[in-house]
Amino acid sequence: MKESFVFLADGFEDVEAITVIDILRRAGMPVKTVSITPSLQVRSAHGVTMTADVMFDNTILASAAWLILPGGMPGATNLYEFAPLQGLLARQAKSSDGRIAAICASPAVVLGQLGLLEGHEATCYPGFEQLLKGAKHIDEPVVVSGKFVTASGPALAMKWALRIVKEALGSSKSEEVANGLLYFPRATDDIDYAFG
Repeated sequence: MKESFVFLADGFEDVEAITVIDILRRAGMPVKTVSITPSLQVRSAHGVTMTADVMFDNTILASAAWLILPGGMPGATNLYEFAPLQGLLARQAKSSDGRIAAICASPAVVLGQLGLLEGHEATCYPGFEQLLKGAKHIDEPVVVSGKFVTASGPALAMKWALRIVKEALGSSKSEEVANGLLYFPRATDDIDYAFG
């Protein structure tokens, strides 16, 4: 299975970054965190320092399964202003099978301003809709359109992450992970619930 990458910039939204990493790993998807800063240590919007797995400049990112963008401010702006990531996202958007997921401000601040969502439906954090250049804003928690999965904010991080799993591995794997987390409503009643 191809690797997926979660990009961390100073000012990233804590809940969105940690949730998607956790959910994808529970689903068995190989995922690495990538610092776009000069250090592996990246500071969140709420002052939590996280150590990324790899540095952007030292990682082969071609042919990734998913490129994943947490939101948060100024995290989304920092992602957008990082030119090497702009190029990577543009190539992923044109690739035959690569997918992109973004949440909160990032669908608009990053993908929208780059013009990557043109002709697609998307959602984002309220107040950023004008940056969704060429996209149709949908006022929904999570929106799937083409190769993009977007979500509107921190409270939707788990729903967004589970949708990425569904898109990547199918409904049964997404439901299995959701049920193990006691995500409601439960998809089935006969799952063996366990921690870990």
